[in-house]
Amino acid sequence: MVRSIMSTHASPDPLWGTPSERHATEVAVTHPNRDKPEVRATRATVVLLLLISAGLVLLIAIAGWSLLSGALPIQLAFVVIYLTLAFYAGRWNRGVLPVAAALAVLLAIFALVAGPAWFDREKAGFAAPAFLNAELLGLLTLIVIPVQMLVIAFAMRGFGQGWNVELEQRDPAGGPDIRTRVHARPA
Repeated sequence: MVRSIMSTHASPDPLWGTPSERHATEVAVTHPNRDKPEVRATRATVVLLLLISAGLVLLIAIAGWSLLSGALPIQLAFVVIYLTLAFYAGRWNRGVLPVAAALAVLLAIFALVAGPAWFDREKAGFAAPAFLNAELLGLLTLIVIPVQMLVIAFAMRGFGQGWNVELEQRDPAGGPDIRTRVHARPA
């Protein structure tokens, strides 16, 4: 729970009281949507899908290391970015969800283009990957596509759930709420 003081005026004001009275009222900021089971499940699913995506891309990059000389920086960047997005989504940062969905579209397009190329490497005249066979790498690359579709769906679902909604409540231990006092003004 985050506690913050909502009034920071420096000059005395008859409506708000003296500075010491203003600071006596503390407000507890809560996030009511984060307690709902469906919101927690969506957050866990988004984090899990981002970690699975990063793992798949890393596995494909390591297994096809000798053949992916031009694409390695892009794949490693996707891994780092997806791990970072998973970290921030796990900390209830709603702003990373549209970024995750946009990158998922991009990664799905890359996987859609690259998947069939791995199957072509089984033919004569192509170099074979050292770690896994090309058909398995092609299958893993094609599995990335539905995983990215799930990332898009759950990220957009999470974005619509209002993870950032805050509810401010006066702390009963913080003293009387000076904003509710009625001040008589001389005529």
